[in-house]
Amino acid sequence: MKLPLIAAAIALLSITGAANAEEHVVQMLNKGDKGSMVFQPDFIRAAPGDTIKFVPTDKTHNAEIIKGMIPDGAEPFKGKASEEITVTLTKEGVYGVKCAPHYGMGMVALIVVGKPVNLETAEAVKQIGKAKPVFAELFAEATKAASN
Repeated sequence: MKLPLIAAAIALLSITGAANAEEHVVQMLNKGDKGSMVFQPDFIRAAPGDTIKFVPTDKTHNAEIIKGMIPDGAEPFKGKASEEITVTLTKEGVYGVKCAPHYGMGMVALIVVGKPVNLETAEAVKQIGKAKPVFAELFAEATKAASN
């Protein structure tokens, strides 16, 4: 008798967790609030289990993980150009995202899921072109958010 009750409780908790998950929508734009070739927003605070939907508002953009900028054990993702991609992030940490065709132009984003457990490792990854100053701003925001 107890086993079915435990199974029902676990099922209810998993449904409740999924119901509490939030969806964050990120636009991939040729021109946005911070200039040209941007993710908007480019800094996202999420909880484990939240989904991030990257929407190619303008064509020729994609969203993919930057090597070395993902928590241990997390699944990397790589979207196709001009296609929407939705990812569910379950591992706590920092996720660095780029648009491959416009990476050097600074089209990058930073997602912090829960605690930024890999912040130092992600920050140590070498960046190219305009991605370097954009990430400097995003990491400053992540550090500030982590201290609150």
